[in-house]
Amino acid sequence: MKIEQQLFKDGNVDSGGLNRLASIRPNLVLVFGGEGVFARPGLHAMLRGAFPAAHLAGCSTAGEIAGERVFDGACVVTAIHFAATGLRVAREDIPTMEASGEVGERVGKALSGPDLRGVLLFCKGLEVNGSAVIQGVSAGVGAGVAITGGLAGDGGAFKRTWVLDDHGVSDAGLVGIGFYGDAVRIGYGSYGGWEPFGPARRVTRSQGNVLFELDGEPALNVYRRYLGEYAKDLPASGLLFPFEMLSGDQARLGLIRTILGIDEEAGGLILAGDIDPDGFLRLMHASTDALVSGAEAAAETTRRMVERCGAGLAVLVSCVGRKLVMGDHVDEEVEVVAEALAAGTVTTGFYSYGEISPFSSTTDCKLHNQTMTITFLAEDSE
Repeated sequence: MKIEQQLFKDGNVDSGGLNRLASIRPNLVLVFGGEGVFARPGLHAMLRGAFPAAHLAGCSTAGEIAGERVFDGACVVTAIHFAATGLRVAREDIPTMEASGEVGERVGKALSGPDLRGVLLFCKGLEVNGSAVIQGVSAGVGAGVAITGGLAGDGGAFKRTWVLDDHGVSDAGLVGIGFYGDAVRIGYGSYGGWEPFGPARRVTRSQGNVLFELDGEPALNVYRRYLGEYAKDLPASGLLFPFEMLSGDQARLGLIRTILGIDEEAGGLILAGDIDPDGFLRLMHASTDALVSGAEAAAETTRRMVERCGAGLAVLVSCVGRKLVMGDHVDEEVEVVAEALAAGTVTTGFYSYGEISPFSSTTDCKLHNQTMTITFLAEDSE
């Protein structure tokens, strides 16, 4: 397995920089960049010209990760040559939020195979039910396959996100990369670091990922009351105050939900993924120290899964809400992850509108919010 990476700090991707990556004959190229990078005409043609035989995948972001740094409006291109791992890419457009699960299942079925070891997903970040996408992909690939990845971002603007695949760039896309065979080694970890505050409130009306009522009151009214002066900046300010999901008996589920939009007319909140219609929700907040500690915990879990693999590729997907809380200290969570993984590991990734990862002890995949997730890829031998 060989890996080369090129960072375009200003977001202006050029053929000279891309051609420097071609020497390893990559069969997979991952691209993460600001919304403007993907909106610019000609990106796909330039990538295809530099890497005619490689699969292409990636998305727009709310921040790009390269090495131990976080960037805004940049583009990081990572070329990977797998020596003994099979690759397959499937893509579909998600035309409506209601179609999320159906489209996810089609992508899963296209990737399904007896030697499938893992799937890396990148999905549009708006007008989508991320939970339904994951459930569909999981149903398509079958049990026992780890699914990781994330939802695209657009720098916190919540207007338009992009997904890259072999065929082009789309604002409605879902792309899945399947990894096949006995040579590939996949590790993963996820952790939040947020703390609850305020009372638990019962979900009294919801549909899928739209929350209409808490304790019989319009959810938007309840949320605005808690946010106070921050309410005027919704939905962006909602990234600072996500919900923790609780079961019907108020037990913690380990899942967080971010607000991606509001419905003024219905008094509802549009969340990044499904919630339990019979459960409870509780607001959360965080400090920089707690979030950095959470990122370190995710890295340590990942390292334990792949301890004997040595260096590889780490794809970090963290939430834009974490980035807003940490501000100028956001590099710290990337630094602790890089330090915890094997020396020589190449790090890439992005800040997202939803993170995709199993819980660390299983392959049961969930949509996470406000979480640092890590996918580690390596091969046993060249």
